[in-house]
Amino acid sequence: MTLWDGSFPFYLGTNASFPFDTTWAIIASIFLSALATSIIILPGIRGKGRLFWLLRVVTGLFVGAVVLTIQFTRDWESGWVTANTSYKSFNQAMVNADIGLHIGLAGVNITLVGNPVNQFNETINYNEHFAWSFNADYDHSYSKGLEKGLPSPILYVAEKFTTQSPCNVHRQYRISSHYTSVTLWMALCTWLISILLFSMPVLLYGGYMLLLTAALMLFSLLFFITVRNIPKCPIQFGPGSLKTDYGGSFWLTLTTGLLCLLLGLGVIVLNSVHPQKLKLVFNLDEGKREVDGRDKSHLPAESSSFEQDMLMVSLGELCEVTATKL
Repeated sequence: MTLWDGSFPFYLGTNASFPFDTTWAIIASIFLSALATSIIILPGIRGKGRLFWLLRVVTGLFVGAVVLTIQFTRDWESGWVTANTSYKSFNQAMVNADIGLHIGLAGVNITLVGNPVNQFNETINYNEHFAWSFNADYDHSYSKGLEKGLPSPILYVAEKFTTQSPCNVHRQYRISSHYTSVTLWMALCTWLISILLFSMPVLLYGGYMLLLTAALMLFSLLFFITVRNIPKCPIQFGPGSLKTDYGGSFWLTLTTGLLCLLLGLGVIVLNSVHPQKLKLVFNLDEGKREVDGRDKSHLPAESSSFEQDMLMVSLGELCEVTATKL
């Protein structure tokens, strides 16, 4: 047993893959709490509007959760390759591992998982994040990785995205991700405004805001797609190469944007063609009928014909005037 337990002093230990992202957990807990509260108060809603109200709540929470969560996801682009590669610098030992590259709006995640996980008396299970947002220094994160003595495959992939790399993709990815993030924050604001307008209720303008939300989400995808037009730098591991394709966050954003587009168009079309059906979806007709029913219940019953005749006779007698001759 050595002083450093068999590892070099400058190796600060492995950084294992994270079991979950705390940011996702916070967002999920907030929206699930709102959904649970809505389900609790659901029995208090009368009539057929109960189902429409539940659908509106679920759809609204789904859109908001997606728009907020994809800001922090790390799978806008993803790729995997299985290869035999060197494990550490200045070491001829070869390992068989799965190497993954996951690109998000805030940076890249590089994973290294051994096949099997335990090789050379070590657990090969890494997940390293290198940030490139405007308040982070990617090159500094890469330098920290060198100091920690990260495995060679992780450093090799991370080096492709540095500012000094011949690949020259750092600036394109950073700017594209920044504009994508800003557009999605604007989409979150327009979603909140649409929820407010639907609750007032101002249905037509709520539909307009849903259309604007859809447009912003689709524009965010266009900003991210632009980086795919630049020449890709090859990431070779022996005969195999690590190639990325659009990940789950990209397709989830596209699906949610199209959903907002359809909902916004549906509200606008129904408002112009069948406004009564639109009011029924938003439970406006039922509330009006209840008010009308209460008003009519307090009105006095119609007088019978006999009472009307008696009233006319009484009024006639009161109108008789006795004339006195002067």
